[in-house]
Amino acid sequence: MAQRLTLEQIAHVARLARLAMSEDEMRQMEKHINNLMAQFERLQELDTTGVEPTAHSFPVYNVMREDEVRPSLSQDEILANAPDQRDGCFLVPIIVEE
Repeated sequence: MAQRLTLEQIAHVARLARLAMSEDEMRQMEKHINNLMAQFERLQELDTTGVEPTAHSFPVYNVMREDEVRPSLSQDEILANAPDQRDGCFLVPIIVEE
């Protein structure tokens, strides 16, 4: 059986992730994570000999179309609803303080 995570380990990970968790929340998380770990442990017991590794349970194909030139809006049409603009560009407020 795999080692169970302790409440102290859950609290440590919560601090690293900068999560504020009450003791009740940490106890719930401890139970949830340890249940997940037990399920993963059960999966490790399965015989997967001859089973090809997959990333998806069904085939996935790229459905992108070929690039093609199509009509689009003019710069004037795009900027028509801009709250503020300058030199053909959107003007946005500065959000970085010095």
